[in-house]
Amino acid sequence: MTTPDSHPFIPAETARNLAKKFGTPIYVYDEKTLRNNAAECLAFPSAFGLTVRFAIKACPTAAVLKLFDSLGLHFDASSIHEVRRAMHAGIAPEKISLSTQELPREFADEISAGIKFNACSLDQIERFGKEFPGARLGVRFNPGIGSGANGKTNVGGPDSSFGIWHEHAGAVRELLRRYGLTLERIHTHIGSGSDPAVWQRAAISSLAMVRVFPDVDTLDFGGGYKVARVAGEKTTDLQKCGAPIRDAIVALAQETGRKLKFEIEPGTYLVANAGAILTRVQDVVDTGVGGRNFIKLDTGMTEILRPSLYGAQHPIFIEPSLIRSNTPPRKVVDYVIVGHCCESGDLVSCAPGAPETLATRAFPQVEIGDLCVIGGAGAYCSAMSAKNYNSFPEAAEVMLTTDSAFRLIRRRQTLDQIIQNEIS
Repeated sequence: MTTPDSHPFIPAETARNLAKKFGTPIYVYDEKTLRNNAAECLAFPSAFGLTVRFAIKACPTAAVLKLFDSLGLHFDASSIHEVRRAMHAGIAPEKISLSTQELPREFADEISAGIKFNACSLDQIERFGKEFPGARLGVRFNPGIGSGANGKTNVGGPDSSFGIWHEHAGAVRELLRRYGLTLERIHTHIGSGSDPAVWQRAAISSLAMVRVFPDVDTLDFGGGYKVARVAGEKTTDLQKCGAPIRDAIVALAQETGRKLKFEIEPGTYLVANAGAILTRVQDVVDTGVGGRNFIKLDTGMTEILRPSLYGAQHPIFIEPSLIRSNTPPRKVVDYVIVGHCCESGDLVSCAPGAPETLATRAFPQVEIGDLCVIGGAGAYCSAMSAKNYNSFPEAAEVMLTTDSAFRLIRRRQTLDQIIQNEIS
């Protein structure tokens, strides 16, 4: 697999300046790309009102949350801890929706403060009803179909525990009646994919569920809008994906007079390609004739777990540590790229969908000290890492602002911070 010579927003000179100022490894986010992606999501087709909720789990760094808040986005939380983190960043409670496996008593204070809640099981509805009789809530249904590159990114259908199985609608209705609850929102999320036909089938299923519950005024269709990180992957066309759903909502309004508001919860789409990891080659080794050539980075599963977990693919760019003039071009070599953890599974260049299978990337001969940029690392990287494995500190995070300045948005963790909660 080959990639262009330079990362879109971290070319060679920028990489060297960042490394000199902040060290490596670091996460780098591009404000211009974040703004453009937010604008695309806010243009999602809708008929009677649209709310775009950023999936906090994709990248919960406060500077990112605050930027999206300023652009008019709302927020989707997957735990009460994400809710509290967002509120600590200044996000108003009424802009936050919570879908979680936790019990209602654990977030009673936040419900009282104004956050929205989607019940994800029959037991959650009952517990919520006992805690907040007569309240309003949403319900997440499993519509019976899912989408995703593999089982770990597919969150719909019979193999997924997320949401209330659609055939249990009668039990939901009985619980609402028992506790005087009003179902104002139906939520569904089927996973990550880019096929508009799948989204359309799920939307039709969800709209059928809306008919069962006359008080529902909002359909929340979740996230999972895939973006292409490397060649061969396909980015979701939001307009093609959204148009059939909008048309179905219009048809429902014409038939029943019910004008549903619509919500989406993108995470990856908003931040994946707006983030990268700047790292450095700290060793180059081989296993002899007929063996492998390895690039060892000063990053790995402590900053980017997706390859080891999913077999995810990320574009990788190598920037020579020095500008060499009047020297012969380097010969091209096939390398396996590995991380810095003492773990054979710390693979950066694995085969697609096969986290344990070594794959190579071709680069002009790499030298120790060369800088490396791993692209597509804005989503589920800083937020989802093997934190402090081998006692490596959490990496710093930097925002590349629209005026081309560098702004530190999270400091590198210190040893004292790693061990501060230990009791000897």
